[in-house]
Amino acid sequence: MDFLTHWTVFQSPSMVWVTLLAVGLVGLSKGGLGGAFALMGVPLMSLVMPPVLAAAVLLPVLLMMDAASLWIWRHWRDGEVLRVMLPAAMVGIAAGWAAAAVTSDAAVRLIVGIVALGFAARALLGRFIGTAPRYVPAMGWLWGTIAGFTSFVAHAGGPLFQIQVLPKRLDPKLYTGTSVLFFAVVNLVKVVPYAALGLFERDVLVSALILLPLAFISVRAGAAVIKRMKPEVFYPFTYSMVVVVGVKLVWDGVSALF
Repeated sequence: MDFLTHWTVFQSPSMVWVTLLAVGLVGLSKGGLGGAFALMGVPLMSLVMPPVLAAAVLLPVLLMMDAASLWIWRHWRDGEVLRVMLPAAMVGIAAGWAAAAVTSDAAVRLIVGIVALGFAARALLGRFIGTAPRYVPAMGWLWGTIAGFTSFVAHAGGPLFQIQVLPKRLDPKLYTGTSVLFFAVVNLVKVVPYAALGLFERDVLVSALILLPLAFISVRAGAAVIKRMKPEVFYPFTYSMVVVVGVKLVWDGVSALF
């Protein structure tokens, strides 16, 4: 442990093991296997280290996961979705940066969680009453902007992307590749303001470097599962993950506010 305690943020074996579990779960999500896993990263690590430190360690790892995911899914993307949602997300990130000082992370998580649960409920009821959510390309400007904003201020952009894109019923591989590219660009743009906060210190970067092998392995594992998943399994699974994410965000928001 001498090397770890001197060169990294890990000061005990429990910090190492909990961080490895968190990175593994986030990597599965980055590979395409359920957005709910991505939300577990910082909360899990926060059990053994301050939340701000957990986010700082995870950010460089997320960028490397994005790079691995981009390579794996490089042949799969929906240009129509990206042409609308990526520019909109840049607007949302800029708004989030400008409003960061007066925006409540907890309130944003609560609102996004409620919206996600409402979307999932409508999708479920729509199967019985014939009013399931429809894909409307122009709505990508709205949901893309909100996804960029909530991703910046609360790392909670996933449900908004899903609300826009899931009704299009893309092939699972095409959906995953589009999602991967969208959030890779969003995370890369977020690096500039995060770096300005002084998060990338030596021990943080060394810690992230040690975690990279597990990050790549877990991303590939998640991608391998998705590539073998049929649409009739993928979409019920993904909508279930929207519900899990929504419940988690509502719980986080209510716990922090009350």
